[in-house]
Amino acid sequence: MRRLDTLRADLSVLRAMARGMPKTHSHADDLAAFYAPQIEHYDRFRERLLQGREQLISKLPLPMHAHVVDLGGGTGRNIEYFGERASHIARYDVVDLCAPMLAHARQRKRRFPQLHAIHGDATIWTPHEPVDVVIMSYALTMIPNWRAAIVNALRMLKPGGTLGVVDFYVAAESPLPGCSRHSWLTRKFWPAWFKHDGVRLDSAQLPTLCNVLKTCELTEASAPVPYLPLVHVPWYACIGRKP
Repeated sequence: MRRLDTLRADLSVLRAMARGMPKTHSHADDLAAFYAPQIEHYDRFRERLLQGREQLISKLPLPMHAHVVDLGGGTGRNIEYFGERASHIARYDVVDLCAPMLAHARQRKRRFPQLHAIHGDATIWTPHEPVDVVIMSYALTMIPNWRAAIVNALRMLKPGGTLGVVDFYVAAESPLPGCSRHSWLTRKFWPAWFKHDGVRLDSAQLPTLCNVLKTCELTEASAPVPYLPLVHVPWYACIGRKP
């Protein structure tokens, strides 16, 4: 019965993904319309698809009484990946444009009183004071003006503060030295595949991050897609400090 319940839950997510991201309203309205039907099962399904989040967060330096901002943080799931280190966090801001996601994040405040769910645009929202860590977890590809989001993330960090980013990607045709090279099919297929659900894979994202973060720890890997076990989608995790 448990397997049947899981399958039913997955089908509700897959139906929403098959319908795709609406494109008739504001970006906030489109996000709400897309994620509301799948929100109850969102975290469970994405655990299998959105790889690298736990590894990224385990490597983030976290001072005591840290102020962390999770831009495009959705349901607030990332705070759980800190494990016992979550007690070091004095304030954890989950900033997102999607109201149904934030409603789900507020439920986590029962376990994590330092969590604050904030309806805001990742490209312009700013905290009251500089912060220690900014996370963008599978968020950059959902933000139309992703360059502005990177600039804003760096702007809110303290000098020496840490930016951690994990996301899907495709490599540039001529990648940076030491970075992975993807086939022509990979570079064409995944942007077309994800575009239907409002996910924008831009080969310039990773080089841009590496250029603005003077010290950058980079991981590149691939993850299986649920129900398509022979298909693997590329992802990267990048950790750097504000110059």
